[in-house]
Amino acid sequence: MEVKNTSLAAIGTNFSHYPVDGKVEVAFVGKSNVGKSTLINAILGRKALARTSSNPGKTRTINFYDVNDQMYVVDLPGYGYAKAPKTEIEKWGKMIEEYLEKREELRAIILLIDIRHEPGKNDVMMYDWLKHYGYDIIIAATKSDKLNRSQIPKHLSVIRKALGLGAEDILIPFSGEKKTGVDELWEVIEKFLD
Repeated sequence: MEVKNTSLAAIGTNFSHYPVDGKVEVAFVGKSNVGKSTLINAILGRKALARTSSNPGKTRTINFYDVNDQMYVVDLPGYGYAKAPKTEIEKWGKMIEEYLEKREELRAIILLIDIRHEPGKNDVMMYDWLKHYGYDIIIAATKSDKLNRSQIPKHLSVIRKALGLGAEDILIPFSGEKKTGVDELWEVIEKFLD
């Protein structure tokens, strides 16, 4: 898809804050500091639309980015480690769960996994939970520029095994620095726009 215009359309913590125009939504979910904002900026062709930070837990709301007045890219708060009170982290968990369980416009989920590490317990739990609810899940293996090109297949294989992915499951290596994986992600996302 050629991204002609994009903007932050809505920020929310519950359904009364979310868009009501019925546009298709594709959500991005992953551990804190896995590179969600970087990936979103890369696919939207913008440098700083989604705010990036080296501190985990920067995204604390659900952010809806309008793309070409056609769909929403949805940035969910990261799970796992974040410098925040436990009550706050539990609140994010409930907010994410409610969105994922009840949002009718949601068509697919991009689950981000750091390619350098075997998926953690939280990643496996999230993947299994999404599978249980019948979502189409695309795995984006982030930070691939941190590895030598020859190491990438081995690391992808570790992710496939840890999540129990089949040959039909989509796993795309991504680098925010080199912008690799952007076209492949759009190719998959476009299938959900019809």
